Amino acid sequence: LDPQGKIITQTLNNMGISAINSIRQGKYFDIEINEKNPQKAKEVVNDICNKLLTNLVIEDYKIIFNDE
Repeated sequence: LDPQGKIITQTLNNMGISAINSIRQGKYFDIEINEKNPQKAKEVVNDICNKLLTNLVIEDYKIIFNDE
């Protein structure tokens, strides 16, 4: 059970980002996204990070795909 991940997923859906299958929160975010185009997937995840998941004043992030 990951209540924080569920709330983040619900919030993103409310923000109009509906391609998210699941998010699990910990030291890292593990995001499963329903998008075949890798560039589009990276754009969506980048948008999610900038809008909700990171405080860009004090945090950095990088996006890593499972196949990298």
